[in-house]
Amino acid sequence: MYARPMRERYADSARPVGVFDPNGTRARYVAEAAGGVPVFDDFDRMIRETRPDAVIITTIDRYHSDYIIATLEAGCDAITEKPMTIDADRCRAILSAERRTGQKVVVTFNYRFSPYVTRVKELLRAGAIGRPTLVDFEWFLDRRHGADYFRRWHRRKENSGGLLVHKATHHFDLINWWLEDEPTTVFANGDRRVYGPTRAERGERCSTCRHAQTCEFFVDLSQDADKQQLYFAAEHEDGYFRDRCVFADDIDIEDTMSATVRYRGGHLLSYSLIAYAPYEGWRTSITGTEGRLEAEEYHSGPRAHDGVQKIFVHRGPGGPEVVEVPMSRQGHSGGDERLRQFLFLENPPADPLGHTAGSWAGAMSLLIGAGANRSIATRSPVAIDDLLGEFRRP
Repeated sequence: MYARPMRERYADSARPVGVFDPNGTRARYVAEAAGGVPVFDDFDRMIRETRPDAVIITTIDRYHSDYIIATLEAGCDAITEKPMTIDADRCRAILSAERRTGQKVVVTFNYRFSPYVTRVKELLRAGAIGRPTLVDFEWFLDRRHGADYFRRWHRRKENSGGLLVHKATHHFDLINWWLEDEPTTVFANGDRRVYGPTRAERGERCSTCRHAQTCEFFVDLSQDADKQQLYFAAEHEDGYFRDRCVFADDIDIEDTMSATVRYRGGHLLSYSLIAYAPYEGWRTSITGTEGRLEAEEYHSGPRAHDGVQKIFVHRGPGGPEVVEVPMSRQGHSGGDERLRQFLFLENPPADPLGHTAGSWAGAMSLLIGAGANRSIATRSPVAIDDLLGEFRRP
């Protein structure tokens, strides 16, 4: 995501100076992709010796806060993968460190930068449906991508916060950004219906499983060059298996989730996420005081196609206005490369729509998910201000 593009396209304005990972094999592979930069086995020493302007944090989600805070306290800005962190305590610690140090946190919400969702933002800001009042948003992961979260470290809530944090932070951020509003209350339900210990025919990992020929979730990841070097060639150092069984006993995240959210400005959100759909994509309808906007995008299955994407704007009983947007099949529907321009160019593009996201946007999206997790556990609504503590809005 970052190492090769910096070397290949942004070398004039962004120069990587070091790579740290506890797994040396993995670190050396990424360092080579970045152009042969030094590898470090100690984070603090890397900061002292390289004196960077910023640190890009791409660890397991549970460690984001540790490295964000260490980065800020070292006098550097932090660029972190989403979610910013996985729970309210860590979120408050990041906000406190940013306030204390005066350094900056950037959260890489690459989906904001997709031309298609950007067009939705433009239409809403232009008043295409009046004042938005209600959002219905569905995200469906298929049995390839969705299942993969149950093979990896994400399958433990202590690592990822579950899909309501790790995955849905993308979606909650989009909705917050579209509405230009902040959540106040969330109520959620969640279950595990497909993955986890639901069948006896299982093993430790796909590559050694005796049920490989009959399991519909079997995958062979060893032929992917990046995965081979990042994971299979590196597992002797830390015992991390990239292809663990999706039916393991230790899986504790949900695969079926729904949430309702109330916003400070009165907007309402109805949200759902499943991780075992027959195809992948999302769809949304946004109702306003003067109309309704409908958008959808499919990443796999019979409705995934090239060409143009359409947004439908209904303002009356007649047919809708159809807004067409050229489709991009690049990373995150064209969002990745546009994000990198904002991160790495010396003179980034103008940003009138506020594509770039800081710590507060990171907090507002992850706290919907963290609040949803708490709501599932307590079967009660959760106030976002209670999660923010001293950082709550007056």
